Amino acid sequence: MKRVHYSWFILIVTFFSIIVAGITMSSSGVFIDPLEKEFHWDRSTIALAFAVSLFLYGISGPFMAALLEVIGLKKMMLGAMATLVLGMTLTFLMSESWQLIVIWGGIIGLGASLFLTVLSPYVANHWFVKRRGLAVGILTASTATGQLILLPVLAIIIEHYSWRWAITLMLLLSIIMFFMIALFIKNRPQDMGLTPYGQEEAIEEQQIQQKKNPIAMAFKGLFEAIKVKAFWLLAGSFFICGLSTSGLIGTHFVSYCISFGVPLVTAASFLSFMGIFNLLGTTASGWLSDRFDNRWLLFWYYLLRGASLLLLPYALAQGSFVLLTIFTIFYGLDWIATVPPTISITRQIFGMQKSSIIYGWIFASHQAGAAVAAYGGGLIYKFFNSYTWAFFLAGMFCAMASLFVIIVKKQTPQQA
Repeated sequence: MKRVHYSWFILIVTFFSIIVAGITMSSSGVFIDPLEKEFHWDRSTIALAFAVSLFLYGISGPFMAALLEVIGLKKMMLGAMATLVLGMTLTFLMSESWQLIVIWGGIIGLGASLFLTVLSPYVANHWFVKRRGLAVGILTASTATGQLILLPVLAIIIEHYSWRWAITLMLLLSIIMFFMIALFIKNRPQDMGLTPYGQEEAIEEQQIQQKKNPIAMAFKGLFEAIKVKAFWLLAGSFFICGLSTSGLIGTHFVSYCISFGVPLVTAASFLSFMGIFNLLGTTASGWLSDRFDNRWLLFWYYLLRGASLLLLPYALAQGSFVLLTIFTIFYGLDWIATVPPTISITRQIFGMQKSSIIYGWIFASHQAGAAVAAYGGGLIYKFFNSYTWAFFLAGMFCAMASLFVIIVKKQTPQQA
């Protein structure tokens, strides 16, 4: 019987680590109402804490990519998971809104950064040669898996017990994953006398980068990238991607549904239902990115997402369960489906060595967009007592993103 390559064990542990980190970010929407009721904090202030978290974990991405080269995979994953454990523990002690901003916005945002930014392409690039796009698709889809399984559970716990018990569940999962990482994660295949999955012969690696300053490495990657037009187009489209996903839907979808009389658990279940199609769509997107022009994949992903965001306000206003289900399916299919093609184009343009750090900067743009939507959505609700304009504008921006990606210059097979 043929042995399973250890790369797949690395993929599995990384998959579950990203699930735990991802649920801390995607769960923000179910905590807005209970925090508002218990502490009487302004909704825009709570949204600001989640916006800071989204922005911080995004802007940390390129530095995390550089630190991975310097410190190694295992120590970085352990340190990031320990930071998440610390942040969630401190959540039990908060009593002022500024503490929410520091704890959730700062500590938890920083802890989630590694798992939700550059870890997927790093593991795929270093542990896989064959099935690399599929590996990225599976790892990217893991955030959806956590949302699928845990969001309704968290909503039920909050509704029947307290938001503190929901945090306790996430804390316990983080502690379990800390020990799983300690037991199973290795830095590189070469540490075990292996080659990456699909590579026939060992290639000697030079570890020159380990002597470099990670901050200098991150900024060097940025200075090289900003000279290339494709970087600006990818970063601009990813800004809109973040704005229209984790920033808007991830933070405000549940509250938007509640404002139309949809119960908390039902709204969280719709978000969870998106996770099923997100898992399917993102994994399929990874498979497709190995086979088709990634620019056209992104064009259709953004265009269809924009159309679904324009449908949502109408579906809620009509109180139509059927239309809301149609939105959930279409939006869910391409929630994070944009990630594998974007990573693939970045790798084709900038090469294997530089792609992790440069993708980190592109993802920082994604999270800047997410932060704008998370805080902006709260402000729009404050002034208009409705989220409708936020979702309408996001749909229009998605149409713009589809134009950005299609004018990226196509790479020839030699260039790719």
